Amino acid sequence: MLRGRPSAGQWPAGFVPVDETCPPPGPTVDELALGRLTLLGHARPLGHPDPLSHTDPPDPVRDVDDDPARWDWEQAGAPLLWRYHLHYWDWAWALTPGGDRERALFARLYLGWRAAVTVGHPVAWSPYVASLRAWTLCALGPTLARDTPARDVLRADLGVHRSFLRIHLETDVGGNHLLKNHKALIALAVAADDPSGLRHWVDQLVRETRRQVLGDGGHYERSPSYHCQVLADLDDVAGLLAAGGWAVPIELLDAITRMRAWLGAVLGPDGTVPLLNDGFPVRPDLLRRLLPSVPAQPPPPGPEVNPPAGVTSPAGVTSPAGVTSPAGAHGRTGVPAATGAGGPGRAGGLLLADSGLAALTAGSWHLLADVGLPCPDDLPAHAHADTLGFLLWLDGRPLLVDVGTSTYAPGQRRDAERGSAAHNTVTVDGADSTEVWGAFRAGRRARPTLVTMRHRDEVATLTAGHDGYRHLPGRPIHWRTWRLDADGLTVSDRISGGGRHRLAVLFHFAPGVTLAAARRPGPGGPPEPAALDVTTPTGRCLLLRAGGPGRWHVRTTRRATGWERTVAAPTAEFRLDAELPVELHATLTARAPSHSSDRPPGPSRAASPLDAPRLPAAPPPLDASHPLDAPRRADADPSH
Repeated sequence: MLRGRPSAGQWPAGFVPVDETCPPPGPTVDELALGRLTLLGHARPLGHPDPLSHTDPPDPVRDVDDDPARWDWEQAGAPLLWRYHLHYWDWAWALTPGGDRERALFARLYLGWRAAVTVGHPVAWSPYVASLRAWTLCALGPTLARDTPARDVLRADLGVHRSFLRIHLETDVGGNHLLKNHKALIALAVAADDPSGLRHWVDQLVRETRRQVLGDGGHYERSPSYHCQVLADLDDVAGLLAAGGWAVPIELLDAITRMRAWLGAVLGPDGTVPLLNDGFPVRPDLLRRLLPSVPAQPPPPGPEVNPPAGVTSPAGVTSPAGVTSPAGAHGRTGVPAATGAGGPGRAGGLLLADSGLAALTAGSWHLLADVGLPCPDDLPAHAHADTLGFLLWLDGRPLLVDVGTSTYAPGQRRDAERGSAAHNTVTVDGADSTEVWGAFRAGRRARPTLVTMRHRDEVATLTAGHDGYRHLPGRPIHWRTWRLDADGLTVSDRISGGGRHRLAVLFHFAPGVTLAAARRPGPGGPPEPAALDVTTPTGRCLLLRAGGPGRWHVRTTRRATGWERTVAAPTAEFRLDAELPVELHATLTARAPSHSSDRPPGPSRAASPLDAPRLPAAPPPLDASHPLDAPRRADADPSH
């Protein structure tokens, strides 16, 4: 392996990778010259002593020492994810376009790194990390190593990377990791001018894409953030092949097209990628690269969807009235086939059945619900216990959000951010609907069943259930119906089963929203039981009401805004102890002066049976057997 054949390191002229147009946030040239590196928004010194003590203008010849011992490439005190990013080397995009100063700085940094980091280092040579570094070195090496002492070392190292990755494919992990391995090997084959190797790894990538890209265009790890990462990888490979004059497989182009359509379909009305399951905010410049054109017109409203009994649900469980979207079907706009989309003043719904996501729209409200599997059977790394959770926007701004992901380090915060209580769903006895544990593990999973999705001109409804609490006494089953119209949202929960249980219905509000005990209209009005006043950052006044024997508890919790970054926001939790079965209702509507507290929670107007389907009185039987799944995987995932 160490005698890997040196690579010519030459890529096709004119190829522009995603990282060149959307370089990852990182250091500036001056910071690098001073021996300081900013990754994931956190800066750390690389040099010994700290070169920031210099007061003169930075000079790469003076400030970057040739002695590797004066540079800390180990960074043992840094969080593991920061160390992974250090060895990605994608921060080196800050050195392009490379003039004499940038090339000299790259050469000194790379030669110092190469002398300090041995092949097989457990962090730097993790296959995922080596894959990202190989792509970066192929892209940057010919430019930045030209006319420098690093040129021959870099060419030899590309051969070593190629030999290493061929025998260290992450088939035990799979998912986006394995696609990264294939992408790197394709890049290395191009750089080595190896047509045979190129054909082999393109075939492997297509085969894996066929498995990982679902029929509706979603990535099977069910994280919109990782979906964007995989789409960028496939787009890079297609662009590299096209620039070199090689044939781009039709299956690869089809997967890219379907993934773009899926991404456009799940975007929030504020143009952001929803943070479901693991993930971090996707930068606007990257999103613009991935979605160069978003359909100007939504698909025309479709007919009401309610197929005959026996249609398979996303989990493979047969329900009385299942709903699916035709796998891979697309309209002329490029958006996956929908059950209908609302125009002005209308309600609509969009179902991505393979991914298990459903969008409802009505008036100025937009809702995205998770009614699918928490993760693939063989890859639970990025799963959250969020079944039947949802996100809500009002007037194009987020109103109800997930807590999000601020860390991958194992511990209490990681457990809390993955747990059911961090999502807008129902918890039973404080348990998680999917058993998430470790940093990247999941055992017993919730198995969802989709029952109905319907819409008429003014009302959209969705009903689904899951059996994630079947292990508890009385075998509780959770059913939920969302009903959305121009007046607001009604969420109806039915928890079937038996025995007495502690129940909690959670609503996590976006930062800037304020909550207060509601009072009846009029000066000095008395408190309104089981109701909260909600005020949005724009000054909209809403009323959150619940029906049932419990009461609201308001607390301040944290929302992830990036790696190791959180902000405070309010959470409303409706708690009760009850004998099962029990039905609960919560409404979130505009606070009108004529509001009457005597009106029971429920639909805001008389609804026909088609508008508001009743929760199933007798849910379909669900098989209790489900094997625990704990694939062999280190509890430190370098992906981001």
